[in-house]
Amino acid sequence: MKRIQYHQYGGPEVMRLEDFEPARPGTGEILVRVRAAAANPMDFGIREGRMKQVTGRRFPRAMGYDFAGVVEAVGDGVTRLRVGDEVLGGTPIKAAGAFADVVVARERDVVHKPAALSFEDAAAVPTVGITALQALISKGRLRAGHAVFVHSCLGGVGRSAVQIALARQATVAGSCRDSAADEARALGVEPVVGFDFDPAPLARRFDIVLVAAGPLPLKSARALLKPGGRIVSVLPTPANLARSVLPGPFNVVIARPVTEDIETVARAAGEGTLRQPIARTVPLSQAVPALTELEQGGAGARGKLIITPG
Repeated sequence: MKRIQYHQYGGPEVMRLEDFEPARPGTGEILVRVRAAAANPMDFGIREGRMKQVTGRRFPRAMGYDFAGVVEAVGDGVTRLRVGDEVLGGTPIKAAGAFADVVVARERDVVHKPAALSFEDAAAVPTVGITALQALISKGRLRAGHAVFVHSCLGGVGRSAVQIALARQATVAGSCRDSAADEARALGVEPVVGFDFDPAPLARRFDIVLVAAGPLPLKSARALLKPGGRIVSVLPTPANLARSVLPGPFNVVIARPVTEDIETVARAAGEGTLRQPIARTVPLSQAVPALTELEQGGAGARGKLIITPG
């Protein structure tokens, strides 16, 4: 069996495709034959050691969180999933390991893959979909008729948030690169503004301002809010975490793998109301250079990098 792993925190040069011996699934765990895995920006930050207070200093450490595949074995106490089930989900941050032939995951972090959804499309949605869902519903308290502004509306989380909000009968405005404005409008975003927009024409129009990626000045975010509105950021920087505990509209979401939320995301993907574009698909044998290219210059092509067996 092979997987991508590293023996010290660092840049893309530390990634290796190496043989490994998969662990037997423990209590509440399943072993999944990976059919597709998806890269997320957090993969690179975690490999660099930005969350080493969680991930620790034991090496080698595996890479990859989002996956879709087929259950090969189950541990004690597993009741919802069976050998042969087609599934999608993720691994805990400390474990990782989706960029591999097989991965061990907790049953609670994995759900049945809708039959209409390909493994590649299924792998593309868990982290970004759950983050967007929890940002809008748990933190933003989204309701039908709300007006939502999504900063960076064509990124992974932003695109998911647009689709989730529209499916729940909200209206969505957002920001993106000027050259991508038509793509945002085709997704259902209106109006569309550039990243360095003047908030004055949109002042006091939105119930939720979601900062899905990149910086948005707090002053601008506040200017967009209706009275009683909420600002939600998916960026858990020290400054944002400090703001979130103070009185006021600012909130930070750190996505948690709640089974019910994963099922909601999977159902929406199966129905076609939540999809992520796929920019590139590569076999596992070519994944290290593809991940390196994505990390070093990957802002050019919008869409997921998908890793498949081989």
